[in-house]
Amino acid sequence: MTNTPATILLALAALAACSRSSPARADSASSAATTSDGVSDSLPRTMTSSTAKSPACPRTGMWAPCSVETRLMQSGFVVRRVSGEAARRAGFSVRPIAYTLGRTRAEVFIYPNESALSADVARIDTLSAAPRGARNPWMMMPTFVRSGNLAAVFLTDSPTQAERFTLALTAGAPQR
Repeated sequence: MTNTPATILLALAALAACSRSSPARADSASSAATTSDGVSDSLPRTMTSSTAKSPACPRTGMWAPCSVETRLMQSGFVVRRVSGEAARRAGFSVRPIAYTLGRTRAEVFIYPNESALSADVARIDTLSAAPRGARNPWMMMPTFVRSGNLAAVFLTDSPTQAERFTLALTAGAPQR
């Protein structure tokens, strides 16, 4: 009979340990430490495979093609880089990187620094994303986005998609 109280005591201790570990796991999952590339350490590796390129992405605080692609994917876009080199665009001193985002198209201009971008933007009509006084060279009215050392032209007829694209890139340049 003396084993019964010990068994009950052991069962209660196990129950208490289990009930304490469940909330702790939930807390640790919700407040898991975030790594430098913004991926939670508690996520399984399969969840982070889309950001597997992140460590190779430069940590300069400025935009790079890999950081643009990551940010757009995190915003829910299906990002596909258009093969081949995109044609130069009037008013932009750097060659764009062209992407298809589902049924839409974006051209991203990454400058070496913000002042180089500012020099080009001073000569561009941001409503048409073309040199001031020039005709709109795009197939529709573009959405022009500027963030740090990046300028982007997004072609869509969906105001919701345009807003989503704008918010994804103006949320701030990648962190160091």
